[in-house]
Amino acid sequence: MDSLTNLKPILHRVPCPVSREPCNMITKTEAIVLRAIDYQESSLIATLFTRKHGKIAVIAKGARKPKSKFAAFLVPGQILEVIYYMKVSRSVQTLSDASYLEKLDQLRVDLEKMALTVTTLELTSQLLHDNEVNEPVFNFFLKMLPWLNNREKVTRAIFPYIQIRLAQLLGIGLQFDGQPGTESGNGYINIVSGTLSHEALESEAILLTPLQFAFVRESLHSMNSAIFEKDFKKNELTKLIEYLDRYFRYHIEGIRPRKSDAVFEQILKD
Repeated sequence: MDSLTNLKPILHRVPCPVSREPCNMITKTEAIVLRAIDYQESSLIATLFTRKHGKIAVIAKGARKPKSKFAAFLVPGQILEVIYYMKVSRSVQTLSDASYLEKLDQLRVDLEKMALTVTTLELTSQLLHDNEVNEPVFNFFLKMLPWLNNREKVTRAIFPYIQIRLAQLLGIGLQFDGQPGTESGNGYINIVSGTLSHEALESEAILLTPLQFAFVRESLHSMNSAIFEKDFKKNELTKLIEYLDRYFRYHIEGIRPRKSDAVFEQILKD
């Protein structure tokens, strides 16, 4: 890590008219890899969720060459320390260096964990605006990804839990509108008001089964992993994921069907 620590900016810094930070600078920061795609013959373009600049795109030149140091790092779900040349007038920044902050091998070799990770990060990429810093969401993934990597078994029920937690962290979280002792039975997600209740409070209300209702309510208030072992009936969990996606689409623009869902459904069939 000495090479990262000792690297010093060599370019002239120009004050940015919008903020106090310079428009052009070499930045070292923590980052989570959201996705990576091939670019031209030998490079990769990766989407990173960084602590300092939020979601950004970077180009790793020559990353697909056999001796490149970048290919092993730019895998969805990996937690890195990166150095890139930040120029706000460009949509794609230049990646200079990368190293592991925490190497999460199971997220790249375990098919079920990989499917869950890729689907989660595709949703997250849609929820985040470019260059928007979000410390709560970033810190959530710093804990969640290692937990997922180290967990013995993953289930599809982890994904709707993540959906619910992300909604909370983005300020559009569901709120239980009920009295203590009234948690059982059927319930509704009220899309517009963002409430979870036993009665439909508006026209945009989705009826949940008792198990779906209990799962959402417990996810709002509990960190107990026992909720992932609930015995959902066929398609019951799939429907809950669809309902939560509908909730996101109402409150946040740009939410589209995920390309990774087909793989997610096929690999995590329980």
